[in-house]
Amino acid sequence: MKIFSTFLAGVFCLLPLLAFSEPALLAPKGMVLITKGVYIMGSHKSLIELNPGDLFSIDRHSLGPENPAHNVLVDSFYIDAHEVSHGEYMKFVKRNKIKEPRFANDPNFNNYKQPVVGVSWKEAQSYCIWKGRRLPTEAEWEKASRGKRSIKYPWGNEDPNKTKLNFNQEVKKTTIVGSYEVGKSDYQVYDLAGNVSEWVYDWHLPEFYLFSPKKNPLGPKNGHYKVIRGGNWRSNADDVKMVYRNATIPSIRNNTLGFRCAQNKSSSSNRYPDPSE
Repeated sequence: MKIFSTFLAGVFCLLPLLAFSEPALLAPKGMVLITKGVYIMGSHKSLIELNPGDLFSIDRHSLGPENPAHNVLVDSFYIDAHEVSHGEYMKFVKRNKIKEPRFANDPNFNNYKQPVVGVSWKEAQSYCIWKGRRLPTEAEWEKASRGKRSIKYPWGNEDPNKTKLNFNQEVKKTTIVGSYEVGKSDYQVYDLAGNVSEWVYDWHLPEFYLFSPKKNPLGPKNGHYKVIRGGNWRSNADDVKMVYRNATIPSIRNNTLGFRCAQNKSSSSNRYPDPSE
């Protein structure tokens, strides 16, 4: 009886440890957990340093689309460790009998393990929803890239080179996802710079950072262009910086643009967080 009591006591002592380790064990396959917290989003050029005339300029891009830096609180979420591959996307195509990616027959872009390219924003979002997920918001994407440091690139402040990412047309096509071990972010997310630019949820507005919500921002309610992040295999060193923002029409299907999925840590896996909550 004494031995049995000792055994039970040992089990109960372990329960707190099991409870604390549970979230990591339950991370969906192929995804990593990005923990809740505040981070500085955007360029570190403050409002004080901006030219006041830029705020009223007819040229909306004179402000700089990644200015000013601002604090953002993002709830915990999961994000794909790798960009969605061509092979994984083709499973979606075949099972749902939908249109193939634009470059499905191009040997430069149709390796099973290369990132899928040639899909529109709507097609990318549809794939994520099919998986019980969604496209990440722009704020979530940058949080996954920045980690917990003030850095220029996902890996740190060292200049980009061919050991860290696929860029500057050095390979002249996409590379297999997860090829650049030293280029991953603090959260162990790969290819957030280079390889393919990535669709995110948000509509684009150059000056959105001036009045962005402080918690779980979702971008403007509508627009003409969707934000894309991360640079691609053709981008130069400036365009693979972590804060660099670009945008394009949501219907475009080109060979420099792919995506990855995100998922809430809560049970409502593909519902977007409410900035007002």
